Amino acid sequence: MDYFFELLFSGLTRGSIYALIALGYTMVYGIIGLINFAHGEIYMIGAFTALVVSSVLSIYGLPLLAILVLTVLAATVWAAAYGFTVERLAYRPLRNAPRLSPLISAIGMSIFLQNFVLLAQTSDFQPFPNLIPQFAFMEPYAAIIGSTDLIILTVAALMMILLTLTIKYTRTGQAMRATAQDQKMALLVGINVDKIISITFIIGSALAAIGGLLIASHIGQINCSIGFIAGIKAFTAAVLGGIGSIPGAVLGSFILGLTEAFATGYVSSDYEDVFAFALLVLILIFRPAGLLGKATIEKV
Repeated sequence: MDYFFELLFSGLTRGSIYALIALGYTMVYGIIGLINFAHGEIYMIGAFTALVVSSVLSIYGLPLLAILVLTVLAATVWAAAYGFTVERLAYRPLRNAPRLSPLISAIGMSIFLQNFVLLAQTSDFQPFPNLIPQFAFMEPYAAIIGSTDLIILTVAALMMILLTLTIKYTRTGQAMRATAQDQKMALLVGINVDKIISITFIIGSALAAIGGLLIASHIGQINCSIGFIAGIKAFTAAVLGGIGSIPGAVLGSFILGLTEAFATGYVSSDYEDVFAFALLVLILIFRPAGLLGKATIEKV
């Protein structure tokens, strides 16, 4: 039974990280109807920023909590700046271009960012410090769930709640929903659509950076390729739940994380990706719009 709960919490931890990344995919798609394939690299850049900042701060002997807070702030701000830049360079100039053009641009930006970090750092895995403190009250449950898992689950839940409240009850959130429904009408009622789209990229990038920091601290190492795999998995989760739906992205992420965890634990780690993508295929056969997505008819 302990092994079952160990796999359960492992799957929830994976799902939490996927959700933090998938929210960026689904928010951008909900606003402009396109996939930001450079989003996985933003996640990777957030993790590397956290590595650099935490390494510098540790030299000065700061307390672990101070290092953690400053590292989170630096990683989210830096990743948000990259997200804003990607939107300005890869998407905004192609806003009225054929749909394939910004897609190719985003893929090119993804390749550029990955190789930029490769040249700036290295292709080898780099050790990442454990920035999450170990809680004494968690020691009796260490075989099932660790302090890092608890922090990841808690932070992910708080971020999802905060994002939901922001979208539902703030003026920016209302403007985001209006822009997602009809950009032209949003312009007519005085909404700065360009600003709202940029804010969407910034929020999604900040969430991805938090996910990158948490999982890097949990695993203990990173390299320049982690964004590709994590990005593909998070995109899969967003499609699984229903691309464009925030609850769908969260649901799809947890389903994917649990599927991978139990497949790894009870079958074989060699088939982890096979089970994940097989589940996606099955869901899309019976629910082409995803679990919580709504089927739409594209107007010609």
